[in-house]
Amino acid sequence: MMNFNFYNPTNLFFGVGALNKLHEQKLPGKKALLLISNGKSVKTNGSFDKTVDELTKAGAEYAVFNKIMENPVREVVMEAAAFAKDNGCDFIVALGGGAVLDSSKAIAAMATNDGDLWDYVFGGTGKCQPLKNAGLPIITIATSSGTGSEINAYGVISNLATNEKIGFGDPILDPVYAFVDPTYMTTVPPKYTAYQGFDALFHNTEVMISKGLNILSETIALSAIENIAKYLPTAVKDGNDLEARERVAYGSTIAGITMQLTSTTAAHSIEHSMSAYHHNLQHGAGLIIIAKEFYQFFVDRHACDDRFVKMARAMGCEGDVKPQDFVDALVNLMKDCGVDDLKMSEYGFTKEELSTVAKGARSMQGGLYPANPCELTDEDVTGILERSYK
Repeated sequence: MMNFNFYNPTNLFFGVGALNKLHEQKLPGKKALLLISNGKSVKTNGSFDKTVDELTKAGAEYAVFNKIMENPVREVVMEAAAFAKDNGCDFIVALGGGAVLDSSKAIAAMATNDGDLWDYVFGGTGKCQPLKNAGLPIITIATSSGTGSEINAYGVISNLATNEKIGFGDPILDPVYAFVDPTYMTTVPPKYTAYQGFDALFHNTEVMISKGLNILSETIALSAIENIAKYLPTAVKDGNDLEARERVAYGSTIAGITMQLTSTTAAHSIEHSMSAYHHNLQHGAGLIIIAKEFYQFFVDRHACDDRFVKMARAMGCEGDVKPQDFVDALVNLMKDCGVDDLKMSEYGFTKEELSTVAKGARSMQGGLYPANPCELTDEDVTGILERSYK
């Protein structure tokens, strides 16, 4: 638990007002690909106008690409990379939530490397080729709290043609700057605040049960768990509560660091398979659906009792705390955030396909399975999905 390797060259500006500092930095290029979603969120929350103003003050030009959707796909990544080349963009400003931040890594890589994104994907039908060239430099500006990808070199991209959703990244794609300013998170709707907040929570709880846990990842993961568990219900109920937004954002950004120190587990593999087969499933919602049964599996097997106790205490449990208390606290947090009754069936799942989803989890992201605290077979995953099914 004492040994670890941590490298992150990203200059992080965190807290209310952080985005004001963008124009003061030495930008990594002269013309930005300003990457945003296909929705209106960054216009509504004011971050788009603010970012444009900051870029203008810094003397940079920009070209806007606004086609990134939830669960971003390979085709749009390739389109954005071509757009960047056609418009002479020499760096990327990724402004938005997890989908935009995730996409920026793949777009940066494909703007400077030949071929198709799937040539460089490791897992599934990816061709596992190493990147030959460094990607475009990236600046991330997070407008939601979930993936933590504002501060790391990785993202998750879907391939609709093959029903795959696989992580992609390389340390050479680490952002140059990251700005996490809760000022621009207050308009995220309650439902999505909850989905994203639980994604951030599970990044940290998966790190905590991972075989690769170390003294640093444990320390900061527990800090993140404590802040998310305490403040997420408030952020869901009152999106304008800046303290709650800031604390949840802290937990999310910290997760981006813990995941560089210690791998997450198969919970993310399972959900990525779920949303690969049902693209309308939001990532955080899928994680919430399977969470109780996923963690119960390891509690029942006493795989890492002491860590579950530590997490339960971080979530507010007191007295003679037992591993089961963590699962109970997790269920209570879901109730407090109004997401305790999500149903797979409402996203189009049938019980008959669950074994296929289970096998897909291993084929797409089997690299996370060794991090599980004990063995988890495809049959075990099918059981977790079946017990989670409504």
